[in-house]
Amino acid sequence: MAPEHPQRANRQGTPKQPTPAGSSDQDTRSYVRAVALDMDGLLFDTERIYWEVGDTILQRRGLRYSAELQALMMGRIGTAAVQQMIDFHSLNDDAEDLLRESDQLYGELLPQQIRPMPGLAAWVDRLRTSGLPFALTTSSRRRWVDLIFEQQDWRDELAFVLTGDDVVRGKPHPEMYLKAAEQFAITPERMLVLEDSGNGTAAGVAAGAIVVSIPSPHTQGQNFRGAHLVAESLTDPRLWDLLPSRS
Repeated sequence: MAPEHPQRANRQGTPKQPTPAGSSDQDTRSYVRAVALDMDGLLFDTERIYWEVGDTILQRRGLRYSAELQALMMGRIGTAAVQQMIDFHSLNDDAEDLLRESDQLYGELLPQQIRPMPGLAAWVDRLRTSGLPFALTTSSRRRWVDLIFEQQDWRDELAFVLTGDDVVRGKPHPEMYLKAAEQFAITPERMLVLEDSGNGTAAGVAAGAIVVSIPSPHTQGQNFRGAHLVAESLTDPRLWDLLPSRS
């Protein structure tokens, strides 16, 4: 069920008019000009791989990974993500060393275990019929995006790709989505953002975008405050109804 969306402030802190987040689907369809897509846990089932990597790293140190730690790490980039692990468990590891260890494990598992989230192919078809430009906005680094999209025939249909390598501050900071709106040449308020995590949702909301959160099994209990809609999946009719159909 879509929560009521209060008036939000723009980046200067001045109250602005309500966006379609508090309006009808028909209003939203006529308002949205582009779609920004997260990747991990939204388009591809990678969070379980990250879980295995995190748990392996911590088991080597006599510890275990947890949903609480995963929620803290989601959306953050590079060493900022593993620093959450270091701080959470008071590890003595250097962040750069821990990132290299994580990369080695992830690089071994990803080609074997990567799989699309349920409904991905149908959702991509729906994006095509909308006629709207759509892009990838992920905190993953470009090396992993290139590996995942190597076998995706719709890679060239993306208007652009923003990765963790392209921003200084990861989610929940809004930098990713402010930069995406700039790339689309629209205001953030006219951009539909799809996210699966609380940090990603917070980033989109802070940017002023219309956010749809689609929790994965790993993010069900996270905070999606400010989302226009918390959808069941990529094939949720309420999500599809937010997009126009090409005439």
